[in-house]
Amino acid sequence: MGKFPVSEKKEKELVEEMQRLNIKETDIEEKFIRCSGHGGQKLNKTSTGVYLKHIPSGIEVKFTRERSQGLNRFFARRMLVEKIKESMGIPTKKQIEIEKIRKRKKKKNKKLRKSG
Repeated sequence: MGKFPVSEKKEKELVEEMQRLNIKETDIEEKFIRCSGHGGQKLNKTSTGVYLKHIPSGIEVKFTRERSQGLNRFFARRMLVEKIKESMGIPTKKQIEIEKIRKRKKKKNKKLRKSG
């Protein structure tokens, strides 16, 4: 079993992406923080949220969405990779998707102007 409670494929993709961007685990400062939301007393007692700081770039990420600390650790690293990609000027999946929608809307507007 891997380091995080996700499929081996997802974990492998994350590790490969971190290696491609030259992000080392030793460069990441990790702290556990308290979450809020659904979960009651158990959530108030345990620190399942994750705070990551990439020391070389100074980028910080907090992730408290899931109840599981392992999942929060995985998703926080994924979010950290996305933020580092943005700061390097590499288009992220989210930015590519936004650009596709923008192009689609632009085409639609051109068609409406021609017919109208």
